[in-house]
Amino acid sequence: MSNRNEDNKADSSLFRHKLDKAARFGEVYEIVKETVRHSLGKHRVGMMLYLDDLPLQVGAYHPVGTNSIIMNRALLRIVEATVSSKQLVNAFVYTILLHEYIHSIGYLQEETVRRLVQKVSLDCFGEDHPASRLSRMGPWSLLRGVPLKDTEAPQRVMEIVKDFERSNQSYIS
Repeated sequence: MSNRNEDNKADSSLFRHKLDKAARFGEVYEIVKETVRHSLGKHRVGMMLYLDDLPLQVGAYHPVGTNSIIMNRALLRIVEATVSSKQLVNAFVYTILLHEYIHSIGYLQEETVRRLVQKVSLDCFGEDHPASRLSRMGPWSLLRGVPLKDTEAPQRVMEIVKDFERSNQSYIS
């Protein structure tokens, strides 16, 4: 049992380091896939990420039956402008992408997905990491005190994030 605990700590340390140092969406997404495979034993490839200006109460969505995640560009910009820590911004992006990735592997019920986001985050980062805290408190907890009701997102053209997925296979395993 001691070896398993040591392995989990080593995995947690590796996942933490990778997420804290990630510089692009594709890097965060690779961590999402690794942590889901590690925690749930499931995997999907062939996803694409789009950034669009959505209502601020929507972090992202996955249109069922597609290979797309549409992330709220305006909300992301607010988080980047409000939060000074790269670690927190990466944890925010991770939590949003993790939620939608879990939808993409077949879990459709919001309550189930929220529970799995918490499980994966705790399994892979431990209780005290920002990704685990955001999985419990919700990603909007970063924006407490920010008057989002008064913020209007400009309507820009949806953009595709290049080099998001590094694999060209399209299956779920």
